[in-house]
Amino acid sequence: MKISIIGAGSVRFALQLIGDIAQSEELYDCDICLMDINETRLNAIYSLANKYCLELNSNLKIEKTTNLDEAIKAADFIINTAYPYPEGLEDGYQRWEIVTEIGEKHGYYRGIDSQEFDMVSTYSYIICSYPDIKLALEIAKKMEEMAPSAWLMQTANPVFEITQIVKELTQSKIVGFCHGSSGVNEIFRRLNLNINLVEWQVAGVNHGIWLNKFNYNGQNGYKLLDKWIEEKSHFWESQGPWDVQLSPAAIDLYKFYGMMPIGDTVRNGSWKYNYNLETKKRWYGKFGGIDNEVERPKFHQTLRNSRKRMIELSKAIEKDPHIKLMEVWPEVFKKSETSGEQHIPFINALINDKSTRLILNVENKGIIQGIPEDIVVEVPVIVDKNGLHPQTLNPNLNSRIIEYFLGPKIMRMRMALEAYITGDLMILEEFLVRDPRTKSSQQIKDVLDEIMNLSFNQEIRDHFKYYQD
Repeated sequence: MKISIIGAGSVRFALQLIGDIAQSEELYDCDICLMDINETRLNAIYSLANKYCLELNSNLKIEKTTNLDEAIKAADFIINTAYPYPEGLEDGYQRWEIVTEIGEKHGYYRGIDSQEFDMVSTYSYIICSYPDIKLALEIAKKMEEMAPSAWLMQTANPVFEITQIVKELTQSKIVGFCHGSSGVNEIFRRLNLNINLVEWQVAGVNHGIWLNKFNYNGQNGYKLLDKWIEEKSHFWESQGPWDVQLSPAAIDLYKFYGMMPIGDTVRNGSWKYNYNLETKKRWYGKFGGIDNEVERPKFHQTLRNSRKRMIELSKAIEKDPHIKLMEVWPEVFKKSETSGEQHIPFINALINDKSTRLILNVENKGIIQGIPEDIVVEVPVIVDKNGLHPQTLNPNLNSRIIEYFLGPKIMRMRMALEAYITGDLMILEEFLVRDPRTKSSQQIKDVLDEIMNLSFNQEIRDHFKYYQD
């Protein structure tokens, strides 16, 4: 069996998956292919991955390549975690940072890609996520010829848009992955619940999921949550920029929509929570969440520092193979502890019938009543050797969530995909026409002019025929 990881040169994700595989005895014989276009990062990950396997007493066969075709050919599972960026830039975050700065200069706080019900930072680019969708479609179309039975495990954002368009335009099998559903664990922890006695479901679309079922020891768990909100929520303090699951924003969304938002959904509300940094701090705690002008740059710098450390560590172990990765960097190289990501349990369930329940992005087909059958939804799925079996939702999401939250989010996804497919610039303009930050048509023209004329956006300019308008 061959598992390929596209965009393997990230700071830690590929290494976490390697650790998960190495600790799954049923997968000892599989081959791992690490693929990245950045040779320096690829070489570092390759070196560290092999050393990590040695420390875990695993004999995994690991290969590396900068060639996408080599990674795809004859693969059984292809994990796409790539965040593409133009040559000459440091990373995809720099691309987004430059465009965000231009947007803010023209009056669009946090950039034009921060859109209502789609506020999560760095997950789109010029609204339609052109580079990310292009790469995913390239992978999927190559799979049709070179790995027709493989699964494309879409991990890089935007998972919603990419999973949807790959499903519509190719024959490749695709499933979307996100760890946002783990936000339920913070609720159970705060309520001091025994996880073994909790029965729960979440449902929605990626970055828009809700706790539709919550029972504890056979009783309605929402009554326990209501009690905590009434008696203890005012004591809540954010422990970091990512800690927003039980923030005032989450509770406010719950009061309005009638079900608790989970994970990144809390960050994806309306402008009510996002007008400026002061507003964000009121709703998300003292850090203002992660999607602001203070915490997001800090996070990007942390990732860059970790990447530098990763490269330095790979060079160090070449000189001194006695270095123990699990001792010098235990946050990344874990012993007897898996990452919590769903990818390897998914593979193990399909290949070795290690049946498991995961929260995955799959075609609706009536799972969530009230939204179209062909929309990709994020729901509980039982995975085993016979395939994917979405659970019946009980209860279904309520009408307010379906109509007021999911409806606009699905519409924005459709607009973004149509913009990508047709190259119709008017769709991008229409996004901004509907944006409350827009004060005039000239403002729209000015911001798009400056963004489109960035040297590294030549391909996007050509796609939207910008100079012909």
